[in-house]
Amino acid sequence: MTESKKYEIDVAIRTLYLPDQSDVEADRYVFAYTIRISNLGEIATQLISRHWVITNEDGSMQEIRGLGVVGEQPLLRPGDSFEYTSGTSISSSVGSMRGSYQMAAEDGHHFDVAIPEFVLSVPRVLH
Repeated sequence: MTESKKYEIDVAIRTLYLPDQSDVEADRYVFAYTIRISNLGEIATQLISRHWVITNEDGSMQEIRGLGVVGEQPLLRPGDSFEYTSGTSISSSVGSMRGSYQMAAEDGHHFDVAIPEFVLSVPRVLH
């Protein structure tokens, strides 16, 4: 059994701009993101913590670290998925997020799962 198959986690992301919570004049753009974490591996794994890097259009960055996601540390058995929605605000109409989840498998192995970079963009700003 290869390590990559034993500890295989998939991360899928959807984003949504929230104009009703944003304030363009104050350079406050609010976005929701929904993430689905799926255990495609062969061993139960728990999400312990997260690390985010949020980048604005001007290149300024903010880092966030914390336990779990939305107050939970879900245990994902093989074939299980966990989906949650959260949000962020940035000071530009375009930005991005990327990061990682820190996981603990039931066999004691700890590993990181990359969260692929995704774009935060007000509709019709990017072509």
